[in-house]
Amino acid sequence: MSDMTERDIDETGAPAPEPTPVVDDPAADPVTALQRERDELLDRLLRKTAEFDNYRKRVDRERREQAEWAAADLLADVLAIADDFERALAAEAPPEAEAWKAGLDLIHRQLQDLLKKRGVTPIEAVGADFDPHLHQAVAYDETPGAREGEVVAELRRGYRLGDRLLRPSMVKVAKAS
Repeated sequence: MSDMTERDIDETGAPAPEPTPVVDDPAADPVTALQRERDELLDRLLRKTAEFDNYRKRVDRERREQAEWAAADLLADVLAIADDFERALAAEAPPEAEAWKAGLDLIHRQLQDLLKKRGVTPIEAVGADFDPHLHQAVAYDETPGAREGEVVAELRRGYRLGDRLLRPSMVKVAKAS
């Protein structure tokens, strides 16, 4: 015990135990520092995973919307052809053209079936109240027996693709007399 000083001996005369270092800074403890780093890395991993999942969902949604817009654009062009078929069928035809008219009617029905299969539905306008979200008023008319704002004639049929408006109906609206 010659190496010991008075500080190394307690009151009983026995050697004092080694003092444990007082850790005021938790960063000085390597286990705590590693646990904190692990927690930070885990948090970053979870955030990056969530960000990537949100990115994937956004890209899928944008791709789906782009495909719907492309389909809506094409279907709007097809609607112009359907209008032409309807005008051709509404025209008077001589008796010798009835076979041609029957063929036009068959093609028109096939076109309407195709549009229906793709989710395109016509907007029922006549008799409904004017709705600027669905109808485009091109004329107002004093119509006896019709209420103010009622659609009294449809000049061009409107269509929807699901909930999306492809084309508004061009209508004539009743006004007060």
